[in-house]
Amino acid sequence: MFTGIVEELGEVVAVEELTDASRFRLRGPVVTEGAKHGDSIAVNGVCLTVVETEHGEFTADVMAETLKRSSLGALEKGSRVNLERPMALGGRLGGHLVQGHVDGTGTIAERTPGEHWEIVKIALPDGLARYVVEKGSITVDGVSLTVVEAGDDYFTISLIPTTLDLTTLGIKKIGDPVNLEVDVLAKYVERLLGKAGKDSDGGAR
Repeated sequence: MFTGIVEELGEVVAVEELTDASRFRLRGPVVTEGAKHGDSIAVNGVCLTVVETEHGEFTADVMAETLKRSSLGALEKGSRVNLERPMALGGRLGGHLVQGHVDGTGTIAERTPGEHWEIVKIALPDGLARYVVEKGSITVDGVSLTVVEAGDDYFTISLIPTTLDLTTLGIKKIGDPVNLEVDVLAKYVERLLGKAGKDSDGGAR
């Protein structure tokens, strides 16, 4: 589990294209401190497994399914990425509970700078709008954020200077894809209510 509080702005060092996957080598001195084979690190909100670490860098294999469902396939050498280690039990939950399982990719639709913040509008893919609510939580490229406005096919977020300076959201351009993970609690509630409806109609329990 993660919290969506980005620890480090890392960088893609190399991308190796394999038959049905890709192998990424990423630089992140903070998140690799004490990391070992088998550990998890979130890269732009995608939970990846560490294959090896060396000199502040780590390698991770990304399967075809992950490349299909996220924006990691667009990364190349030199791309900046948001990095976060898993939450430690007993630690503070600074953002919200994040699994690192991307639900889909959105698109930066508009950026409106303010004096002390910036409003960003993100177009939603089909099927995710029902999980996005005003003042609710959503993860964008691994960053835990609060929804300002929830539309039928978009939502907006307000980014403070710290978020703009320390994450990739400060350098994303209009048209760029972003990984989205909605609040998992909303999906569980939907599933349970759907089952309850079937049971009340005489469906099997």
